[in-house]
Amino acid sequence: MDASAREIYDVVGIGFGPSNLSLAIALEEHEANVEARPVRAAFFERQPSFGWHRNMLLPSATMQISFLKDLVTFRNPVSKYSFIAYLHAADRLVQFVNNQTFFPTRQEFHQYLEWVESGLSDRVSYDSEVVAIRKAAGTGAGEPECLEIEVRDGDRGRTHVRARNVAISTGLVPRMPAGVRRDDRVWHSSEFLEKYGRVDPNDLKSVAVVGAGQSAAEITRFLHDSLPHARVFAVVPSYGYSVADDTPFANQVFDPSAVDDYYSGTEQTREAFWRYHRNTNYSVVDDEIIRDLHQRSYDEDVRNDRRLHFLNLTRVDDVRRTGTEIRVGLRSLIDRETRALDVDALVFATGYDAMRPTNLLGDLDRHCLRDTAGRHRAERDYRLVTTPELSCGIYLQGGTEHTHGLTSSLLSNVAIRSGEIADSIIRRRAEDPEHRPAASLGTARRTA
Repeated sequence: MDASAREIYDVVGIGFGPSNLSLAIALEEHEANVEARPVRAAFFERQPSFGWHRNMLLPSATMQISFLKDLVTFRNPVSKYSFIAYLHAADRLVQFVNNQTFFPTRQEFHQYLEWVESGLSDRVSYDSEVVAIRKAAGTGAGEPECLEIEVRDGDRGRTHVRARNVAISTGLVPRMPAGVRRDDRVWHSSEFLEKYGRVDPNDLKSVAVVGAGQSAAEITRFLHDSLPHARVFAVVPSYGYSVADDTPFANQVFDPSAVDDYYSGTEQTREAFWRYHRNTNYSVVDDEIIRDLHQRSYDEDVRNDRRLHFLNLTRVDDVRRTGTEIRVGLRSLIDRETRALDVDALVFATGYDAMRPTNLLGDLDRHCLRDTAGRHRAERDYRLVTTPELSCGIYLQGGTEHTHGLTSSLLSNVAIRSGEIADSIIRRRAEDPEHRPAASLGTARRTA
C-alpha cells in the first residue's frame, strides 16, 4: 500500500489482526462508502505478513466459538467475506457441513483469515510499526483537525501519514511472572511453535507447562504426543483444570446486546458479569481436553509407567538457568512446601494483559479522560472520551473490558464491534461540513 503523506485518511488502523481486518470490511461494505465519496482508510501492521496466533496453531486444536462468529456474519450475513463464502471458494463447503460441527480447527480458521486478508491487502502496509501519534501541525483556519501518525517502515526509515481518526488494535500483551525472562528454553505460549521448532526434540527429556487455561492444556497434550520419551509436567495453580461454560444461557454474555447491558449497567451489574461469567473464557478448558488428559494420566497409572505429571495447587517461585538446564522453584499452595524441578524447556501459558494505548498516544494521552480508577473512559462506540481540545477520534479494539465487558477484544463480537466503529467514523465524517453527504448516511450493517 502506498500511503501518501499528502492525503488525509478518514481512519488509520494500527494493527491488522482480525479486529481491524473486520473494520476494513465494515468500511468497505458501508452504504456511505460510494465512488463519489469513498471512505479513505489505511492500516499498518508491524508483523512482516498477516498472522493470528500462529504459534498456537496446534494440530487438531479447534476454535472455541462458532464459525458464524466470523468477521462479518453477525453484521452482514450475505457478505462476500464470510466463513461460508471462504468454504465455498475453497471447495470444502459440503465436506465441512458433513463434519456436523460449529467449530472449525484453528488452522482452518486461520486460512479463512488469510483468504479475507488477500482481498484487502491493498490497504495495509506490513513491517510497518506505528511509533507515535500526535496532533498534526499546520492546519489552517477552517481546516479540520487531524492526527499525524509516525510509522517506522522496517529498514526503509520513517514516514508520516495524516488521519482524522485512528483505530488502535495492537493486540494483547503476553504476561510472564515477575522476575522471569524469556529465552531459548523459557517460552510464553504466544511464541510456542516457533521456539519449539528451534529445539531438537531429542534434547527435551523433561518439560513443564505452567497455567490453568486452554492454551496450557493444549500445549501439555501436544508435548505429551510429540515427545514420547519425555516427562511432561503440568504446573496448575488451581486444584485442577476447570471446564469452560459454553452452555446456551452462559453464552448470552457474548451476545451483542450484552455489551449494551454492561456499558449502561451499574457497578454492581458489571461486577456480576465478571463474577458469574468469567468461567466462560478465563482460565478454563474445554471439556474434551480435560477428559482426554485425565484419561491419559489414568492409563499411565494402570501401566505403572507415568510420564504425565500434574502438580496441582502449585505456583512458580523462581526460574534459574544453568547452561541448558532450567531449575524451577515451585511452592505448594497446600502446605507452602517448596521443591525444585529440573526441566529442559519451560512454557508459561499464563495469559495476557489488556492492550494499553498510553505509550503510543504520548502527549495526546493528556487529552484522554479517565475514570476514578485511572482507566481510559470510552464512549459506547469504542471512542475514547477526550477534552474539547482534541476533536479527532481515537478508537480502541481492545483495552475496554472495564467499559464494554468480556467481548472487548474477543472474536465473539468482532463483526458488530467493527461495524459500530465504522458507523461512528462515517457519522462523524458526515457532521464535518467538508464531507457532509447529499443523501442519507447509511449504515455498516447493510445486508445487500
